[in-house]
Parts: sequence; structure tokens; C-alpha cells
Amino acid sequence: MQTKTSTHAADGPSLSPLERRLLNDYQQDFPLSPDPYAQIARELGVDEGEVLAAFGALAARGLISRVGPVFRPRCVGASTLAAMAVPPAQLEAVAALVSAYPEVNHNYQREHRFNLWFVVTAPDTRRVGQVLEEIRRATGLAVLDLPMEEEYHIDLGFPLWC
Repeated sequence: MQTKTSTHAADGPSLSPLERRLLNDYQQDFPLSPDPYAQIARELGVDEGEVLAAFGALAARGLISRVGPVFRPRCVGASTLAAMAVPPAQLEAVAALVSAYPEVNHNYQREHRFNLWFVVTAPDTRRVGQVLEEIRRATGLAVLDLPMEEEYHIDLGFPLWC
């Protein structure tokens, strides 16, 4: 499972035991079956409606925005890492605009002149370029395109201790 989020465990809201289990236990190894939510429910000893409601509540609170696969680069479609130098007063608005694109897997703030970083994944390089150009036009800010030169595997799963 891959999620888009900007909430940090240290200052984030409290989670129910079910929400914590869903976020911790299913960041990797999300069931690949015709009925993954029913399978999760069986594994956690709850009913499927509770699992769906918990994911819905997490999304409604802005703690997740997507449950879905992350594919290895160059296996399906095209992707790039991008960075922007966003004036601090505009950062939240620009991050929200960037995250609104379904092609954006995640974005994050960095302490650097280029303070907003994100990954764009699309069916082909033409669409990746279109998304970057649309973001540039919508924000009036330059978008630095940083296509992958060498592949590294980084586990994006993080245990939640809150």
C-alpha cells in the first residue's frame, strides 16, 4: 500500500487500534486478491465494513489519500522526480495543487531552496511532461525535472508509534 500524507507521527492525531493496524501492517504486503478488504478484515478479526470505514475515515481526516500499488520504475509507464522552489507562504497551496494530480504519488517538503519534491508517474513520458508543464503554468513556478538515471530500492514503509 502506498499513501500520500503530510502528517507526522510526532504531531499527528491519535489513531484507533484498527487504524494503526491498517497503516502499520498493510504498508507492504497488501493482499493481492479479488477481495483484499475482506481478507484484511479476516486477518484482523473485524468485518469488511469496519475496514472500509476505517480507510474512509483516514482519508476524510487527510491522513491518507490513496490506497494502491507502487510499481518499480520503468516496469509500467514512466516517472520522474521533480522539485520546486516554492515561496514559504505558498507552500501549502502549491503542495495541495501538486497532490491533486492523480499522477503524483507523493510530495514532501525539504529544507532547501528546492523545498517541494514529488514523484510523477504516468502511462508515458509525454504525460509526465504534460503534468510538469501544467503544474508550472498553474503555479507560475519552475519545475525541476530529475529523471532517474540509476535505480535504487528504498522501502517507504514507516512504523507508526503514535
